Amino acid sequence: MKTFLVLFAITIVSTLFCTSKNKTTLQNDYQINCSENGCEGTYKGPEFVDGADIAHQFSNKMAGRVGDKLKELYDQEHYCKVAFSNISMSTAGMGSGKVVYSLEIPFVEVDEKCQAYTSFDHVGGWNHAPALIRRKAELRALLMKGHSLDISALKTTPEGLQEYWIQWKNKRTQAVCE
Repeated sequence: MKTFLVLFAITIVSTLFCTSKNKTTLQNDYQINCSENGCEGTYKGPEFVDGADIAHQFSNKMAGRVGDKLKELYDQEHYCKVAFSNISMSTAGMGSGKVVYSLEIPFVEVDEKCQAYTSFDHVGGWNHAPALIRRKAELRALLMKGHSLDISALKTTPEGLQEYWIQWKNKRTQAVCE
């Protein structure tokens, strides 16, 4: 019984250690600020940790904040969408192990609530092509009947980051637009 308890304790401790050691996520090495004009932010830190492209996770953080801000503005009857052509991305230091990834995602006002977009995402690649076809299939279930995704042209940085930015009408927030 004593041996069993010792082995059980060792198994639990090693499982917890391995789980936390292998869990690689973007920490608090980034800052994002949003206003009625858009969101901007910067990540400073390692590109990869244990083979995971940590720096690219900043795109996920930014996409989430942009979607939240678009919904907030919509609720305030300030109707907007992302101005794809004015998105700015830079990845200084990419390829060196340490990167400064900066993003500016500007908004443009629209006249009517059903011209606005209130959901935002991306698909990208850190030194590889984005899986756009797969991402479109994943997002299809989030669309209202008869609606489609609005997808930017491929945005790239000189160092090799590639992103498609995607916006659509949120089913709940913009249900009146169905």
